[in-house]
Amino acid sequence: MGKPAGNAPPPGPAYVDIIFNIPLRQSYSYRADDKGAAAPGKRAMVPFGKRETLGYIIAARGEAPPGLGPEKLRAVRRVVDQEPVFDQRDIDLARWMASYYLCGPGEALAAMIPSGRRAGVYSSFSDEEPPGENLVLSGEQREALEGLAAMAEAAFTGGAETAYLYGITGSGKTEVFLRLAERVLERGRSVIYLVPEISLTHQTAEIIRRRFGSQAAALHSGMSGGERFTEWKRIRSGEARIVAGPRSAVFAPVRDLGLIIIDEEHDGSYKSGSTPRYHARQIAMRRASVEGALLLLGSATPSAEAWKLTREGAIRRFSLSRRLSGGKPPEIIPVSLAKTEGCLSPELKEEIRTTARMGRQTILFLNRRGFAYFYHCRTCGFELTCKRCSVSLTYHKSRRRALCHYCGYETAPPLSCPQCGSLEAGFTGFGTEFIEEEARNTFPDLRIRRADADTTGRKGSLQEILEVFKAGGTDLLLGTQMVAKGLNFPGVRLVGVVFADTGLHLPDFRAAERTFSLLVQVAGRAGRYFPDGRVIVQTMRPGDPAIKRACALDLEGFYETELSQRSLLGFPPYSRLIRFTLRSRLEDKARLAAARLAALLRPLLPPGADLLGPAECPIAVQNGSHRRQILLRGTAMGPLHRAARTALERYEGEKEHGVYLESDVDPVSLL
Repeated sequence: MGKPAGNAPPPGPAYVDIIFNIPLRQSYSYRADDKGAAAPGKRAMVPFGKRETLGYIIAARGEAPPGLGPEKLRAVRRVVDQEPVFDQRDIDLARWMASYYLCGPGEALAAMIPSGRRAGVYSSFSDEEPPGENLVLSGEQREALEGLAAMAEAAFTGGAETAYLYGITGSGKTEVFLRLAERVLERGRSVIYLVPEISLTHQTAEIIRRRFGSQAAALHSGMSGGERFTEWKRIRSGEARIVAGPRSAVFAPVRDLGLIIIDEEHDGSYKSGSTPRYHARQIAMRRASVEGALLLLGSATPSAEAWKLTREGAIRRFSLSRRLSGGKPPEIIPVSLAKTEGCLSPELKEEIRTTARMGRQTILFLNRRGFAYFYHCRTCGFELTCKRCSVSLTYHKSRRRALCHYCGYETAPPLSCPQCGSLEAGFTGFGTEFIEEEARNTFPDLRIRRADADTTGRKGSLQEILEVFKAGGTDLLLGTQMVAKGLNFPGVRLVGVVFADTGLHLPDFRAAERTFSLLVQVAGRAGRYFPDGRVIVQTMRPGDPAIKRACALDLEGFYETELSQRSLLGFPPYSRLIRFTLRSRLEDKARLAAARLAALLRPLLPPGADLLGPAECPIAVQNGSHRRQILLRGTAMGPLHRAARTALERYEGEKEHGVYLESDVDPVSLL
């Protein structure tokens, strides 16, 4: 193993400093390769411990570090890249991420750079000349565009600016984004355009391709590693100057960054679920600040944090209040499921028939895949749960298996109660498979397609389903979140929310906000081009404030109540959080490790901060690991950071084998 690097002398070709995708903060020094190919910004295979590992060269030096002669340093085995794939700006951002998100700089850099080893022959966009656009902007759009263009100019000369484009669904936010991008490109600057879902990436990338031609690039997980690496090199070279993609595209190595757009900024998928647990919005704020760019957030349902900042004037808000294509906000009707058999109420069935007779289309939404999700015995009360997670198994009828959606465990569904043998046992509740079966039985003459994780595993399958639907080849599209947000289908008259309560009462302070936002977003798919759009919201709790206000499209009322409750309870945006999750195969080990970390943290807490826990996570066991969590809460992140870093350094010095610690700064979920 290389030795930790000391203070680097002036760069030279003889030695290099390398960091790795591991949770350690230091770099390691190696002798450069015999071919002289090693240089900062390249990746290299080097001996590390007993194995050969991919590392990132962050510095070169002419002399060995003090106290380390050449005989004590191991040599670089092979340099992976012919040309550098990252630069000092990327290294600086990785170091900032490591400090903010409590991870190693190598872990941060690994999250930034595509995993492909070499570029191939690939282009996501044609070289055709982009067609001209003749859309006439509304007065609101023109006012927003001019105001945002002025803010962009200010950002170019005086540092970062942040703005918010708030508009109801169908009000023309995308056109304002694209017109502003055109102006930024004309000024010789580059643009990053983020969207939350892979399905939206395809749609946005196609719009950008038509508008900007070969200047455009895409980065997303639907591409192979080699394809992503090809696009990465096009972007680094300056050939591509506007980049579309989900969360990780925030790291795109564009030249002269001038604008970052985060569409649907409220969406939880902008937060990474693995180390480093970064939020694209936070990374965008950092890049905009360092590189002198405008950060533009946009949504029809702002996050609670953004709503508070715009209300207080910390972020300037531009508003679009009306639909442009002949539609108007749909009529939203809550329907109680209390006395309904099956998953489709009489009201929803009648609206589906009416919509079909009109030659229009329906979307049915349920954020739960599978056929049924809860196995219960009425005789003894037995519940069938995953052997490795503390969650119920979901029955997938097409596969005749009961699956865990957290760890992938599966088993054959029991024919009788495994505990008492009773035949009064079985699966209840319904998922997208169940809806599809009931819809096909009820409407045999309709063309029906399902879009969820079970039907879109093949590359390009989701895009094909959506394209057929948009072309009118499907009468009824049903699915999970991937059909709910951002998609623009002219033929849709009716949206049915099959069960609005799915995430409403999860033990998470953001549960009401997520439910409200999702309902408003789903409702936005209906009647975008006609004034007769309808939304049926089926629920067991029609009186719940989040559901009532979503059906009334009462954003002001919802955020006022929600922010009042958050303030009272001391949750974001009125506090900052750092979450530690400790997991182990052995329950006692997880419990003792959590108690030890909490003991290290308590004396380090700044005034006014508090420590919540240690406690079991709401999902106490996942994939065979017992999970306990600790929350640090305070009004400012700086003092919390200092306490967390000090405690983690002490904990690492005495941590126990078989216990894994995950740090999450600004968590978006507490499950």
